[in-house]
Amino acid sequence: MVVWAKDDEGVVRGFILERGMKGLATSKIEGKFSVRASPTGQILMDDVFVPESQRLPDARGIAAPFACLNNARFGICWGAMGAAEFCWHAARQYVLDRKQFGRPLAANQLVQKKLADMQTEIALGLLACLQVSRLRDAGAASSEMVSLLKRNCAGKSLEIARLARDMHGGNGISDEYHVIRHLMNMETVNTLEGTHDIHALVLGRAQTGLSAFAN
Repeated sequence: MVVWAKDDEGVVRGFILERGMKGLATSKIEGKFSVRASPTGQILMDDVFVPESQRLPDARGIAAPFACLNNARFGICWGAMGAAEFCWHAARQYVLDRKQFGRPLAANQLVQKKLADMQTEIALGLLACLQVSRLRDAGAASSEMVSLLKRNCAGKSLEIARLARDMHGGNGISDEYHVIRHLMNMETVNTLEGTHDIHALVLGRAQTGLSAFAN
C-alpha cells in the first residue's frame, strides 16, 4: 500500500508499506451498508520503519497525492454515470411492466417527465465526461474541470437513484431490482474523493481567486 506522510523536513512524501511490517496493522471495517463489494479497512501504524528503498523517489510535496486523488475523482465520474444509467433503465422497464388501473405506470405524464429528466442529466453527464477525457488526453484538462464533473456527476446520479427508487414504489427497497443498492452506494460516492461542498470550494476559489477552505 502507498501511504502519504511528512518526512523529517516536513515535506509530504510517498511510502510503500507492506503487510507484515512490524508495527503495521490493517483491519477490515465491517458492517457497511454501502460499497460492500469494496474492501475498506483501517491502517494503524506504531513506529513502523520504512527503508529508503520503499520511498517513492519522484513524489515530493502535496502535488503528488493530489495527482492520484484527481485521477480517482475522474474515474468516479464515469462510474457514477454508469450507476445512474442502470437506475434509469430499471425505472423505465418497471413503469412499463407495472400496471395500475388498466394501464402501465409509464402512461402517466409525471412518470414520463421523470424519465425525461433522468435521460437528460445522464446524457449531459456522459458528454461532459467524454469531453474532459479528450482534454486530459491532450494535456489540456484542469483539476477544476474534474471537481466540476465529480460534484455534478455524483450529485445527479444520487438524485436519479433516489428517483428510480421512488418510481419502483415499495419494490424499490427489494434486492430483486437492485436500485436500492445503487442508491446506497451513491450516498457514499457523493462523499468520498471530496464532498459536494469541498468541490464547490475548489470551483469558488477558481472563480474568485480567494480560498475559503479555512473559513
